[in-house]
Amino acid sequence: MVPELSCSDFEQSLKFYTKILGFKVLFERPEREFAYLALGKAQIMLEQSNGYWETGPLQKPYGRGVNFQIVVPDLQPIVDHLANSGVALFQAPETAWYRIDKVERGVREFLVQDPDGYLLRFSQLIGDRPTARDQA
Repeated sequence: MVPELSCSDFEQSLKFYTKILGFKVLFERPEREFAYLALGKAQIMLEQSNGYWETGPLQKPYGRGVNFQIVVPDLQPIVDHLANSGVALFQAPETAWYRIDKVERGVREFLVQDPDGYLLRFSQLIGDRPTARDQA
């Protein structure tokens, strides 16, 4: 699944994703203010809001109730680039453990909002461990 995000200012969003977060443009249609981007295996589409597929009025922050998890090999360069660009984090980096059946998967993660308020959760895998119940 590749999400396509409506943007209130396509150029601002494209700059945020490419210049600040490090996404690469795989292809674009400038005449439609559309770009298909990738960061590692994560892919996303950006398009200037045009009313075509909108199911209701868009109000910031866009994407309420959803966050997009993007797995990266190293969080720190992205955190540093956001800080150097003056972009505040929604949630500072922290370590979290999520149970998957009989193991817990560890990640370092942080959250940031894009220019339209979409919530992006960047995760760096740190390993697996037995669940606390299985260690007892």
